[in-house]
Amino acid sequence: MQPLLNVVNLFKSFKQVSGLFTSRDRIAFGPVNFTLEKAQTLAVVGESGSGKSALVRTIAGLLKANSGDIYIKGKNISSLSSQERCLSVRMIFQDPSSSLNPKMTVGKILNAPLELNTDLNAEQRHQQILDTLKLVGLLPDYLAFFPNMLSSVQKHQVAIARAMILNPDIIIADEILAMLDISLRFKIINLLLKIQKEKEISYIFVAHNMHLVRHMSDHIIVLHHGKIIEKGTTEKICHSPQHEQTKYLLVSHQPDYRK
Repeated sequence: MQPLLNVVNLFKSFKQVSGLFTSRDRIAFGPVNFTLEKAQTLAVVGESGSGKSALVRTIAGLLKANSGDIYIKGKNISSLSSQERCLSVRMIFQDPSSSLNPKMTVGKILNAPLELNTDLNAEQRHQQILDTLKLVGLLPDYLAFFPNMLSSVQKHQVAIARAMILNPDIIIADEILAMLDISLRFKIINLLLKIQKEKEISYIFVAHNMHLVRHMSDHIIVLHHGKIIEKGTTEKICHSPQHEQTKYLLVSHQPDYRK
């Protein structure tokens, strides 16, 4: 059976200024190969600058790869319309305070993707919004709230709701827990796991904290200078790391309960 997501020889580089009139290519990542199954979570870990964010943003369609292919349900993502891509892959960004429009209410924030990407009428959109709010643990009263009226956790809940509103196959979460303290991180993690169980959604989860990665993920890929140096089940990677960089990540990112 084909995987939900299949990434084949994906490669990305950037032009980097190296002189007054010259530039050179800097490799962001690649070539990389990996798969993701339905209702599974893949963690992407690595040191800062290893290519994690560039990789997931390429999968989400925010960056264009130089070469390689991305397949979702056997279809090359390059053959999908922007609407079809939005219905397949959604992304949650690191800081909801900057990614949620401060001039829009929660209701309008959640309605916008439905208006742009579906043929639902106003009543159907409203029901979808109510169902999604319930899914993330928010009451209908929050539809009239602006982002600045929300707590940090509530902003994360709205960001998750915005990602879930189209019922995508895959959600990419790029360092979404970095700005929360440890107790709130686990609240959001447990919410994501609850949604995954209910909706059978798949996650690509970018994180530094290996303790959270152990709790959240089924499989891990380790990036180092844009290359996958190790990949496998979470249990295998965490208990029998083969590469020195993986061992360093596991040792250096122990849980800090003082935060």
